[in-house]
Amino acid sequence: MTEFISNLIGNEYWATIVMSLVPLIELKGGIVYAQSAGINEFLSLLLAWIGSTIVFIPIFWLLRPILNLLKKIKFIDKLALKLEGYFEKKSSEALEKEQSKHKKQRSVDFIKALSVFIFVAIPLPMTGVWTGTAIAVFLNLKFKKSILPITLGNLVAGLLILLLSVICKAININLDYVLYGLFILAVILFFVFLFKVILTKEKKTEN
Repeated sequence: MTEFISNLIGNEYWATIVMSLVPLIELKGGIVYAQSAGINEFLSLLLAWIGSTIVFIPIFWLLRPILNLLKKIKFIDKLALKLEGYFEKKSSEALEKEQSKHKKQRSVDFIKALSVFIFVAIPLPMTGVWTGTAIAVFLNLKFKKSILPITLGNLVAGLLILLLSVICKAININLDYVLYGLFILAVILFFVFLFKVILTKEKKTEN
């Protein structure tokens, strides 16, 4: 698979960046691919981090306008409302988790930023810059205050994934198989995401 992706995109460096842009694959897939392609550890982390981080900017500024536009289109409006409700639920859960730990010891903006950082930093399925940015948007966190938690959280996640990749290579686990697994997992998670959105209660529109 590594060779196929390299040939499809042109070279392994651009392929690492492009893969890191893709939702659900993001940083994790980018680093695993880069390591499988023989790119050194530092460059693997840097390219994947750049690719997966830059999507933060368009997502932050376009997510709400796109959702608002979709809510005006017949047949898609209900799905858009459910999607909006899903992200609001995720952002509320992330905020409440950190508020219960810090109570009133910290400012609200600090707790919001911390919740976004932790969400992005833990490299689990369906966590990453795409969802982390959506959470920042629905927490009404300002752009300038979102930059640090998103970028640093993504860097921490990248370091953890890189470490796991190095361990896999050290014990002779073929990273190409890991890459196949990540693609299969991404497809499964896409349907899981759709299922969760469908089950989300539709947000009531304001008159």
